Amino acid sequence: MPPMTSIFDVSKKHIHVTGASSGLGQHFSTLLAGLGARVSFSARRVELIDQLATDLRAAGGEAFSVPCDVTSQDSILDALTRSEVEFGPVDALINNAGASIPGPVLDMSLDDWSSVLKTNLDSVWIASQEAARRAVERDRVCSIVNIASIAGIRTYANVTPYVASKAGVIGITKNMAIELARTKVRINAIAPGFFDTELGGRYRIQDPDRRKALLERIPMGRVGRHNELNGVVLLLVSDASSYMTGTVTVVDGGHSEGSL
Repeated sequence: MPPMTSIFDVSKKHIHVTGASSGLGQHFSTLLAGLGARVSFSARRVELIDQLATDLRAAGGEAFSVPCDVTSQDSILDALTRSEVEFGPVDALINNAGASIPGPVLDMSLDDWSSVLKTNLDSVWIASQEAARRAVERDRVCSIVNIASIAGIRTYANVTPYVASKAGVIGITKNMAIELARTKVRINAIAPGFFDTELGGRYRIQDPDRRKALLERIPMGRVGRHNELNGVVLLLVSDASSYMTGTVTVVDGGHSEGSL
């Protein structure tokens, strides 16, 4: 029997991460490059991902940055193609790009609604479909990991488009996984709770009063740390999850289960 650690090995796997200019996407890219993966990543803020690639290569990693606007199908497909030219077929895709435009239901414009849905939901569908199509055509294993949110399984005031989009990500994950279960493609989701990220700041969790009220509703009494997602990400992009598909793993300090 091979050592247990070997099934979590991601060395030389080509893993593509969307939305890598900051927050969790940047963290995932850094984590995986440090573990020997060939990491390609994309975002609209080109200067930030270019600097990330420079830093990761300087640390001995294999990294490639590519501009991408996830609201554009052509841009997503181009980013995947350019990444494959650099590192070969994608072994794992992490759909991490996300956005939110907070506001009361009655004040939300259709443009704001559409903007959030295009970024959070349409992009996941487009990238997942294309990665899966390429893997099936090549008869290759591919693990797709969609970053959802506990907002997709419960309610929050003033972020209806975000809640709807993340519920949709969970739906896409489960349905695509079942349709593709007889192929070598597996699709799973992670539903984080509150983490200190740029996007999280739009919920004003940096505001002391709002943060205090939030922490009182989280059973563990704090927001998540980026490295507390390392285990589940590594599980899902590695061969350790070879019999997992259609799952949603919640990482939220007990928040979605209720408060004390």
